[in-house]
Amino acid sequence: QVQLVESGGGVVQAGGSLRLSCAASGRTFSSITIGWFRQAPGKEREFVAAIGGSGGSTDYANSVTGRFTISRDNAKNTVYLQMNSLKPEDTAVYYCAARLRSYISTRGAEYPYWGQGTQVTVSS
Repeated sequence: QVQLVESGGGVVQAGGSLRLSCAASGRTFSSITIGWFRQAPGKEREFVAAIGGSGGSTDYANSVTGRFTISRDNAKNTVYLQMNSLKPEDTAVYYCAARLRSYISTRGAEYPYWGQGTQVTVSS
């Protein structure tokens, strides 16, 4: 079992920044791949970014490439999502998810463990 807790969401103006955190417990953290997903009202959940257990591999959705950065601190059992140049279309509930595999997946169905989500609202 893996428990995940997100934090760091909030309201920010367009062009601003936020940093989301995902704290994990329950398994050896360095063996866990973490993904960030988001879901806006009336839309399907979509992949945002993911990072492998060692932190050496990352992947991003095209819509956030160059603006968002995913990183991890295995000593703190935490993954971060630094979000810069935020746009109103980034408004969503952001979820972190975990899979007990070393390689990244962009498919939410391949992540069995999920946090409760944190709201990000970007005003224009």
